[in-house]
Amino acid sequence: MSIEKLLVANRGEIAIRILRAAADLGIPTVAVYAGDEAASLHLSKADEAVALPGRGVPAYLDGAAVLAIAQEKNCDAIHPGYGFLSENADFANACGQAGVAFVGPGAETLDMFGDKAAARDLAEKNGVPVLPGSQGATDLGAAEAFFDIHGPTMIKAIGGGGGRGMRAILDKRDLAAALELCQAEALQAFGNGDVFVERLLEKPRHVEIQIIGDGSGAICHLGERECSIQRRHQKLVEMAPAPGLASDLRDKLTEAAVTLAGAVDYRNLGTFEFLLAGDDFFFIEANPRLQVEHTVTEEVWGVDLVQTQLHIAGGASLAELGLTQVEAGAPRGQAMQVRINMETIEADGSVRPTGGILESFEMPSGPGVRVDSFGYAGYRTSPSYDSLLAKLIVHAPGNDFTVLARKTYRALCECRIAGLSSNIPFLQNLLCHGEFQAGEINTHFIDTHLDALVSGAAHQRMFFEPASEAPADANLVGVKVDASDPLAILSHGRSEAAPTVTEAAGNNLSGPDGTVAIPAPMQGTIVSIDVAEGDDVYPGRQVLVMEAMKMQHVIEAEISGVLRQLPVGPGDTVFEGHALAYVAEQDVVIPDAGEVVEVDLDYIRPDLAEVMERQGITLDDRRPNAVARRRKTNQRTARENIEQLCDEGSFSEYGSLVLAARRRMHTLDELIERTPADGLITGLGRINGQHFPDEAARCIVMSYDYTVLAGTQGKNNHKKKDRMFEIAEKMRLPVVFFTEGGGGRPGDTDMIFAANLHVPAFNLFGKLSGLVPLVGITSGRCFAGNAVMLGCCDVIIATQNSTIGMGGPAMIEGGGLGVFRPEEVGPMSVQVPNGVVDIAVEDEEEAVEAAKKYLSYFQGTIEEWDCVDQRLLRQAIPEDRLRIYDVRKVVEQICDTGSVLELRAGFGLGMVTALARIEGRPVGIVANNPSHLAGAIDSDASDKAARFLQLCDAYDIPLVFLCDTPGNMVGPEAEKEALVRHCCRMFVIGANVTVPTFTIVLRKGYGLGAQGMGAGGFHAPFFTISWPTGEFGGMGLEGAVKLGRRDELMAIEDPEERMEKYEEMVAAMYAQGKAINTAALFELDNVIDPADTREWIMAGLRAAPPVPAREGKKLPWIDVW
Repeated sequence: MSIEKLLVANRGEIAIRILRAAADLGIPTVAVYAGDEAASLHLSKADEAVALPGRGVPAYLDGAAVLAIAQEKNCDAIHPGYGFLSENADFANACGQAGVAFVGPGAETLDMFGDKAAARDLAEKNGVPVLPGSQGATDLGAAEAFFDIHGPTMIKAIGGGGGRGMRAILDKRDLAAALELCQAEALQAFGNGDVFVERLLEKPRHVEIQIIGDGSGAICHLGERECSIQRRHQKLVEMAPAPGLASDLRDKLTEAAVTLAGAVDYRNLGTFEFLLAGDDFFFIEANPRLQVEHTVTEEVWGVDLVQTQLHIAGGASLAELGLTQVEAGAPRGQAMQVRINMETIEADGSVRPTGGILESFEMPSGPGVRVDSFGYAGYRTSPSYDSLLAKLIVHAPGNDFTVLARKTYRALCECRIAGLSSNIPFLQNLLCHGEFQAGEINTHFIDTHLDALVSGAAHQRMFFEPASEAPADANLVGVKVDASDPLAILSHGRSEAAPTVTEAAGNNLSGPDGTVAIPAPMQGTIVSIDVAEGDDVYPGRQVLVMEAMKMQHVIEAEISGVLRQLPVGPGDTVFEGHALAYVAEQDVVIPDAGEVVEVDLDYIRPDLAEVMERQGITLDDRRPNAVARRRKTNQRTARENIEQLCDEGSFSEYGSLVLAARRRMHTLDELIERTPADGLITGLGRINGQHFPDEAARCIVMSYDYTVLAGTQGKNNHKKKDRMFEIAEKMRLPVVFFTEGGGGRPGDTDMIFAANLHVPAFNLFGKLSGLVPLVGITSGRCFAGNAVMLGCCDVIIATQNSTIGMGGPAMIEGGGLGVFRPEEVGPMSVQVPNGVVDIAVEDEEEAVEAAKKYLSYFQGTIEEWDCVDQRLLRQAIPEDRLRIYDVRKVVEQICDTGSVLELRAGFGLGMVTALARIEGRPVGIVANNPSHLAGAIDSDASDKAARFLQLCDAYDIPLVFLCDTPGNMVGPEAEKEALVRHCCRMFVIGANVTVPTFTIVLRKGYGLGAQGMGAGGFHAPFFTISWPTGEFGGMGLEGAVKLGRRDELMAIEDPEERMEKYEEMVAAMYAQGKAINTAALFELDNVIDPADTREWIMAGLRAAPPVPAREGKKLPWIDVW
């Protein structure tokens, strides 16, 4: 198949390049253009031109509109050029579904290489070197950890290219600000603010390989391009071949590119980019599209890359195109492209865009000289697009790079551009630089030689420059409309007049003799003029007011003199740099400034007073009735709980001015009074800041306010939840959520919906599981959606008056399930023993303290600690091996004083799970409880332990197992609880945790239950040790004797003699299974003095490797059960 009709979805020089290539193949073409580009040159090169809806860049990004035009005009292919839609996988996919060929790689390839992290993974899997870097989206903490390991770091946007979203970081102190800038820049440029980091190479070369594939696995490369000359990570000069590149290194680069392209059966054009440091090279990214610099490859290889794209999109193979690697041959000569941009580069390296009207535009010509551009005399530039005006491409025979540099310099000297400033002088300085001509280049060349490159050196002007006089309105932009009529611009837009093109002479500042111009500091519209011709002006006097981007700017005089001429009037729009007024410099009388008015620091302006009043209404002291209702139920207000939770003065509230979505039913004043914050208080705070630095103490705090519509979930507080959950994910912030409330709110009226099941809050909150600690607190009634928020948390803290249920009384009755009071639905007498509640407390004050203590284990190590005399542990286990003891007391004695926080104490009674500290370091404790079923592990105990293992592993908290179990629970009743599955959770999860695990046998260590307390086996933990009271066996010894010695016992006919023999055999096995004997067979690592237990744990903690820097989750989620 071949292309019958082509739509070019781009603008400027690349659109013209594609249109010409299609015309040479006899393919009819359609151009598209934004509303502000009706005079763009590419329209004249197409057979048809159709306007896009909208103006500026968004118009060219409107994939739906582009595809609709293609279908309307019967186009069977779309060429996206570069930028805009060229790497948009969704657009490519939409084209395929519509039966329109996308001239470029397939959607899957665009997805793969549009994600730089995924591209790095592909390279690593195929043995192509990459720089050390983070995996996936990277936050500040992970970036700082990476810097600590690798030193100077490069921040990069995960999606997109062109140098946007990139910063090189040499000093760690610059990391935070640079990361924020890169994220914002990437979000604006590519719609994705995620970034990652790589080790920064010092002064590398940047070389890319051009590849072509036909989708069958056949790949051909067309050599390399040198792209090291960059300003602010954006290419400025490109060359092919790369000067001075060693042939063996060239072969390695092309082999790597072909390998990567072949790995995805690459189709169409692509570029694989590498950084070079000496003989080493590293893959950095792939660009699955036509490149700006494709021109130099065309010049040296003799292949029209755009026509090749069209052929492949039409179904041609490389063999049919004569583009097998053998047929492609070798490069002929050398080529260089310089980008002529509408910009100037300042002495500090900053880039200043320019604009205006091209008064003249004459480009060079001759053998080996090519210009790709969209400029013409009279063209009015637009600040809406990038600054590229023209690409000058020069070809020279041979391989003497100095010859190529001289020829390119001469061609630049033939360029005549008037009406705006360009970077041609900068490029001329670059081409004349001795090190550049010697090919001694790297990506820091411009930064290193900036002083020389921005110097005002004189260069040849190989063109005729006639004198001309600018028209009177040369400094005006567009036309003037009636500023008093807000619809005047719309009326002008509907007029049938031809597009206005002002004949401008550029930044003409010449005025009456003997005068100095006051130039416009920006492009904008004159709002008012405050002086008249003949007035005295002096530094600081207001001359006029300009408006730009909806902001008004006061223009003041900077010199003294008499104003001689005002060439502008209100309503005129002028370019940056054009004259606003002409002043004859002379001494003038400057009026006395008068008495200096002292600023009243206590004065409250009306706008601030309004805000303070609205904010004040939300606070408890302005809501006495609401506070009184809480006191009747012996409860505190939401703000009182938050005040206790957060460090003093640290809570910054989000969305305090939000109101319920009930404006159809209530007046604004009623909503302000009755629905402050829409019943959900949210914000940022610090918790436990006295023990931990800011980065560990930071937290998101959220609380439903039961005094506002019963703490229900309304339209606007759903939006607040979404916002906070997204911030929590992006900034890796723990969440503490007070969830008291009645669930979904049916009474909001400011919306139309059927079921509202599309709200993202539950999805967003669920995604936080395993990423950041989630702490749920409830008091009173918590039903339906509020209960789901609570149940998704890592830990549930509930007061004794809590009642928790997936549906409240109204829903239960509505389902025909009976009538109940709220307190009967899910009281603590139910929710504690069934395992829903992790920590049961008396009241909200105790709940907040429990939350602070719980969160502390995930915040880090506490410096100050104490413990009891460890010699007490020598008496902790009774000498009588049949006597039970309190394992919780043992845990308290082993751990730092006051550091133990038990979870789910009322559930799974055969297992104790607790967070605690050893010498200030957080650990998780899993202990058998011999007071329940002698420590046998039943279904509930296994579930309890397995979830706790996930919790600790997800947040890198080491685990200490205290083993005293006769094994797993057995028997018909136990099997009714699906014991086989439940007990195996400990084996599967225990075997896969990656935190250090330590097993300490206190007394019994029998069978599979004991192995479950050792992550599946006693040699799986970091160490397994025993106290002297330890006893071991593959199963219960009594059962082992009865099974293993049955025949021998059966042979004894006398029952008394048989019992005596039986007890003798059991005693022998007990003796054999003593800890000291088991250790002698090295089934244990050692038997220790119980008083040394803490020393062993600390030795293990100190020997463990540091926790690796992590960008995302360690576990996909933490099981809520």
